[in-house]
Amino acid sequence: MSEVKVNKISPRTNCGTVTLGDSGDTFTIPAGATINNQGTATNFGATGSASWDTTKITADPGPAVAGVGYFTDTSGSAFNITLPASPSAGAVIAVADYANNWNTNAVTLLRNGSNIEGDASDFVCNVQGAAITFVYVDATKGWVATDTGNSSDAFGPTFIIATGGTITCLGNDKIHTFTGPGTFCVSQVSNCAANNVVSHLIIGSGGGGGNKRAGGGGAGGYREVKSPSAPYTASPLDGYPSAPNRVTVTAQGYGIVVGGGGVGGISSGPSCCVGTASTSGNVSTFATITSAGGGTGGGMSPNAGSCGSGAAGGSGGGGFAGNPGRTPSRDFPASTVGGVGNTPPVGPAQGFDGGVAKTSPDPTGQSGGGGGAAALGKNGNDPGGNDGNGGAGASSEITGSAVTRGGGGGGGARSAGVPTSGGAGGGGGGSDTGSGSNGTANTGGGGGGMSDTACSSSGNGGAGVVIIRYKYK
Repeated sequence: MSEVKVNKISPRTNCGTVTLGDSGDTFTIPAGATINNQGTATNFGATGSASWDTTKITADPGPAVAGVGYFTDTSGSAFNITLPASPSAGAVIAVADYANNWNTNAVTLLRNGSNIEGDASDFVCNVQGAAITFVYVDATKGWVATDTGNSSDAFGPTFIIATGGTITCLGNDKIHTFTGPGTFCVSQVSNCAANNVVSHLIIGSGGGGGNKRAGGGGAGGYREVKSPSAPYTASPLDGYPSAPNRVTVTAQGYGIVVGGGGVGGISSGPSCCVGTASTSGNVSTFATITSAGGGTGGGMSPNAGSCGSGAAGGSGGGGFAGNPGRTPSRDFPASTVGGVGNTPPVGPAQGFDGGVAKTSPDPTGQSGGGGGAAALGKNGNDPGGNDGNGGAGASSEITGSAVTRGGGGGGGARSAGVPTSGGAGGGGGGSDTGSGSNGTANTGGGGGGMSDTACSSSGNGGAGVVIIRYKYK
């Protein structure tokens, strides 16, 4: 084997070309040797790869050089790049969006007589942050795209990682359900801002039914936001995109409060001066969002000859049917109004007012139903045959299927009245002969009102719930 040792090989003429070997020859680079390129390498390396020119271009290099990749800066204006004329099979051209601006100012590859992807048309690069490599194949297909990508892909998508509550998975989403106090602990957020706006449903607990011929308890406040990235149908009370209702999570722990249900009143004997008072529901909270407890139903005080209207709350309690025509010491009004819903006021409204009690004279008194998340409590003299029924709740698919929550409790009545239905969504039914029914747990349903029968009780309100949903893959 002959050997030539020189420090430099130069062409015979100035700016000439030096050719190494003949077609079919092989040059071997031994192990440990280094080739240090100080200039521009063209058509060097495997077919389909380009040598990138790290000097950005802002205009057509005209025409482009085969084997070179160009970083294009279109922040000033769009421009064209003319592809090589009469390219050989295996020629390579690559372009990249240097300024992430192709979506505003595109780069157009002028075909210069060759097809691009089999089409006799120029190619427009208009995807922000993209890079694309073309290899010339033959006259039929011309330049064919062999490699594409986007700078944003290099970082990969990330998603929320969190713990707390009862966790279920549904498609690409995770759902955390809290039926009692806890912590929603976020250890990682998404690199897509929209995915950090979590869907949530927060319901306060229902109010208890009132004491003695009692108004139905109001449903707990109902507040929901559906994230723009969530694929389910929310209730009509969806608060997105209202800023006060949105929760954009960060990496931290969020204390969860789930309100326990209000207590129904108890009548321990025939006298209105004994018994146990009812109570309104309690708040549920997540982050900056609070849903109020439902108002208790109106009724007699257990310690005095007085009566009351339904209490205000997330939804209001139903009004109390008094005893008209009695002696002055027990001269109750013929009716009282229902409590005001959406208290404190928020938008969208978290609930509705309770119903007004029936105005007919004794003994047919009918108390009003508690307000629901989606409807007023029915009045005691409702002409539609729904005397004193609880107001309906709202339906959401946040847990994967449509579930109605936040129904008001039905109003109680004297024995000559009618039993009532709790509102759809967990409201307890009211009674005309005995005790009212409890609101359903973790729906925020109001408790049903009792009759005026001795030793009866009104239903307790149902506990609230907090549900959080987000994209996790």
